[in-house]
Amino acid sequence: MNITRVKSFNGTVRVPGDKSISHRGIMLGSLAKGDTEIQGFLMGADCISSIECFKRMGVGIDTYSDTVIVHGKGLHGLRPPFGVLDVGNSGTTTRLMSGILAAQNFSSKIDGDASIRTRPMRRVIKPLSLMGADIESENGNGCVPLIISGRKLHGVHYNTPVASAQVKSAILFAGLYADGETTVTEPSCSRNHTELMFKAFGADIHSEGNTVTVKPAEELTAQLVQVPGDISSAAYFMVAAAITENSEITMKNVGINPTRDGILKVLTMMGADYDVRVKEHVEIEPCADITVRSSSLTGCEIGGDIIPTLIDELPVIAVLACFAKGQTVIRDAEELKVKESNRIDIMVENLKAMGADIEATDDGMIINGGKPLHGAEVDSYKDHRIAMSMCVAAMNADGDTTLKDAHCVKISYPHFYEDMLRLAH
Repeated sequence: MNITRVKSFNGTVRVPGDKSISHRGIMLGSLAKGDTEIQGFLMGADCISSIECFKRMGVGIDTYSDTVIVHGKGLHGLRPPFGVLDVGNSGTTTRLMSGILAAQNFSSKIDGDASIRTRPMRRVIKPLSLMGADIESENGNGCVPLIISGRKLHGVHYNTPVASAQVKSAILFAGLYADGETTVTEPSCSRNHTELMFKAFGADIHSEGNTVTVKPAEELTAQLVQVPGDISSAAYFMVAAAITENSEITMKNVGINPTRDGILKVLTMMGADYDVRVKEHVEIEPCADITVRSSSLTGCEIGGDIIPTLIDELPVIAVLACFAKGQTVIRDAEELKVKESNRIDIMVENLKAMGADIEATDDGMIINGGKPLHGAEVDSYKDHRIAMSMCVAAMNADGDTTLKDAHCVKISYPHFYEDMLRLAH
């Protein structure tokens, strides 16, 4: 895709439903008794992978635009899958589903695309194995394909080495089937969508600080799940409005779960002009309308406990930092190296090609803002968050930018480019 500078962004956008909540709605709906209706579901490639996997295990799932009806089978109602469970590019599907499959009375195989075959799965294999699970990495490298032979599980108290909602959630899903309490303690709190949804579906779960405990469940009950807009998708418009002259964008109905709102804290630290109007009477997840305007930005330091609350937004935050006065330091973000790509190295490579003063560190980046960007050839490496971040940068750069593999945005935001162009002048 060829991208050129725009003069401003103005208007309103309703971003797609939250990817994390959409995945969990499919999984909990499949394990609950009754019909779960999911409104605002993200029809992106990753979430469709979750739908297809549970369909292969006998769950009836009907899709209508952005509404999904899941005809739950109950905790023990899944059937042995017909063929391989293809997760595509979805790490969330892979890790969370592993916790469910570990407790079933059948064997299964998980596989996916070339990218997912490089992503680390030992981080869920280890704790699930401590619970009694039988999980084998077919190639012996700790990645998919995974062969999972269902077993009876027992409760554990597991201390995760990194704050990871996917690891925590895999253990908690397995804990629904265990013979006693299952507890997860993290070094800092990761996103808590699983805990909120477990409680809504009737699981006995409670949190205290960085520790969450779930008791074995006899039954889950189908629910209405209203999925707010994904703050990770809204982040691209927040940054576009903040760094572009004469701009104002309002993002409607965006999820503002406090374990996910780190991007708003960064906007505050950098001095951005924005406001948040919280919605009243919303079930399960808090949400708001967010308006961001052209801003005079100042660099800041981003690290510590805030990192898990904005891990997916760090690529576009790197773009934001390029337009701030002074230096921005991103640290404690080693997790960026094992996402769909090594997001540290790739963002540094791409932004350097566009003229940014940016360097990679072992756990993040150092960006000296204020240096004008120019067009270049940049590569998404088939990573949707890289592609969207570089699109925002290119729309604020002189000359033409060519973005390779731009189509990968379909993983989380199929209509991203159309929305960006509609708001652009």
